[in-house]
Amino acid sequence: MTTRTLQFTLCTTALLIAGCQVGPRYVAPNVPAPPAYKEAGPNVAPVAAEEGPGTSASNTTWQQAKPSEAIPRGAWWTIFNDPELNKLEPQVETANQTLAQADANLTAARAEIRVRNADRFPTIGTATNVSGERYSDTRPYFNPTGPNNGVADIQLPLEASYEVDLWGAIHRNIAAGREEAQATAADRQNILLSLQAELALDYFNLRIDDSTQKLLNDTVSQYQNALRITTNRYQGGLAVKSDVTQAETQLEAARVEASDIGIERAQYEHAIANLIGQAPASLSIPYAPMPVDTQPPVIPTGLPSSLLQRRPDIAAAERRAAEGNEAIGIAQSAFYPSLDFNAAVGLESTALTSLFNPSSVVYSLGPGLAETFFDAGRRRGLKQEAVAVFNRDSAAYKQTVLTAFQQVEDNLVALRVLQQEATQQHAATASARESERIFNNRYVGGVDTYLQVITAQTTALNNERNDIDILRRRMDATVLLIKVLGGGWDRSQLPPS
Repeated sequence: MTTRTLQFTLCTTALLIAGCQVGPRYVAPNVPAPPAYKEAGPNVAPVAAEEGPGTSASNTTWQQAKPSEAIPRGAWWTIFNDPELNKLEPQVETANQTLAQADANLTAARAEIRVRNADRFPTIGTATNVSGERYSDTRPYFNPTGPNNGVADIQLPLEASYEVDLWGAIHRNIAAGREEAQATAADRQNILLSLQAELALDYFNLRIDDSTQKLLNDTVSQYQNALRITTNRYQGGLAVKSDVTQAETQLEAARVEASDIGIERAQYEHAIANLIGQAPASLSIPYAPMPVDTQPPVIPTGLPSSLLQRRPDIAAAERRAAEGNEAIGIAQSAFYPSLDFNAAVGLESTALTSLFNPSSVVYSLGPGLAETFFDAGRRRGLKQEAVAVFNRDSAAYKQTVLTAFQQVEDNLVALRVLQQEATQQHAATASARESERIFNNRYVGGVDTYLQVITAQTTALNNERNDIDILRRRMDATVLLIKVLGGGWDRSQLPPS
C-alpha cells in the first residue's frame, strides 16, 4: 500500500467515525429588551450602559455579565449590614434540605453526561458459556442409526461493538446532557436564591414585629398613665365613671395587641429555623427592634438586557431550549442509515482439555448497515414531537424573560411609591401625636371629653403602626428586587458546556 493510499484510507475512516450533524443549528430565542426600565424609583440607582449603543437583546444575551458592585456576588445579604442576618444566611446553603434535593439532582445530571459520553466508545465484554445438549430420540427426522450421546460446548468469547456517529445523534445526545446539567445547575442556584430571599423576608418581618412589639409596649405604658390620670380625676370629682371605663378598655385592647404580636414573631422564627435546617426549639433570635427611620440600601438595576445574564431561572429556561434543539437533530438522524462495527474473538471447544488449542480459536468481524424503509410515520411523528417541545421550551424562555422584566418593574414602582408614602406617613404620624397631646391637655383642662382623647390615641397608634408597616413593605420590596435581579449571580457561573 502506498503512502498516499494509506493517508486517504485514514482520512476516510476519520470522516466516517466523526460523521456529520443533521438537524437545525441552535439560535437562542430572541426577546426584545427595552432600553431602560419604565419605573425608576429613588431607591434604585441606574448604572451606566453596560453595552454599546444600538445593542439589542439578541446580540447581548450571553455576553460576559458585569454584576453591580452594590450587590455582593453570592453574599448579597451583606448589603443590609445586619450581623444576625449575616450569621443566618450562610446556613441555608449548608443545611437546607430543599437545596440538598437540588444538589442531588445536579449530581444525577452530571452523572448522566458520563452515561451518554460512553456511547462515543466501543462496548467490550464477554459472555462465557458452558453447555451440554442431547437430542431426543423421538424428534422429527431423527436418524436412529446414528449415535446420540449428547454434545458439549464451551465458549470463551471477547466481543466488541461500536456504532459510528454518522449523523451526529450521539454527539447531540451528549450535548443535550450537558445542557440539561447546566439547566439543573441554574435551577439549583435559583432555588438557593429563593431560599435566601425567603429567609431575609422572614428575618426582616421578624424585626418589624420587634418594632411593633416595642410600639405596643410603649403604648401600654402610655395608656396605663392615662388610666391613672383619669382615675385620679374621677376620684376628685372632675371626671365621670365612663371616662375611667373608656381608659380601661383602651388599655386592655392595647395589651391584647401587644400579646398577639408574639404569635407572628414566633412563627417567623420557626420558619427561619426550618430554612437553615434546624428544629425550631434550637433557634432563638434576640429581640432587636428596627428603627422606623431605617433606610433600605440602594440597589442598582443595570439595563434590562443585562437581566438576561443575571437571572438563573432565565439561564435554565434558555439551556432547556437549547436541549430541545438537540432533540430535533436526534430525531432527524433517525431518517438516515446507521453503521455498526461488530467484532468477536474467542475460544470454543467441546472439551475443556482442547479449549486452548490453536484450532479452537474463533472470530468474526464486519460492519453492519441498517436502514428503515417503512415505520408507519413513527420517525416523522417523533420529529414533529421534538419540534413542538422545542417551540414549547422557547416560549417558556420568552415568558420567563417577560416575567422577569415585570418583576423588576413591580418592585421598582413599589420602592418609589413607598418612599413617597414613608415621607407622607411620617408627617401624618407627627400630626397625630401632636393632636393626641393637644386633646389630652384639653381634657385635663376640662375643655374636651375623654372620648376625644380616646379617638386621638387610636388615630396616633394607627399612624405609628402604618409607619412600621411601610418600613416592612420597603424592606420586602428591596429584598425582592435583589432576588429578581439575580442576587449578584451571572451566567458565567454555569458549568462549562
